[in-house]
Amino acid sequence: MTKLLLIEPDRMLASIYFDALSAAGCEVIYAAGAQLAILVADQIQPDLIVLELQLIEHSGIEFLYELRSYADWQKVPVIINSVVPPREFNNSYKLLKKELGVVDYLYKPSSTLKTLVAAVNKVSLSKV
Repeated sequence: MTKLLLIEPDRMLASIYFDALSAAGCEVIYAAGAQLAILVADQIQPDLIVLELQLIEHSGIEFLYELRSYADWQKVPVIINSVVPPREFNNSYKLLKKELGVVDYLYKPSSTLKTLVAAVNKVSLSKV
């Protein structure tokens, strides 16, 4: 069973994602912000992280830099599921993938729950 850390500030969306990803067979742990997510990651050692970039205290990018500063978390794959359009990262997508461990980028306005679950399953299966 994949231990998934879901970082989503919108509680309604988090609840929907939590239910869908749990039904898909993941053990989902939820954090609304970056600081709590770091504490939770330390406790649960997630296999995968689903991250919204628009967070309240810190941005998702700041979270990724902090996460990657710890040796234990340098290889944990991250799926970005965000309202921030991917075109914002056209010039730095290589940085997202290589240095920050982003394995997929889902743009919320044009993706579905099915897309999110499929992305999570793809990463989970590749780790087996």
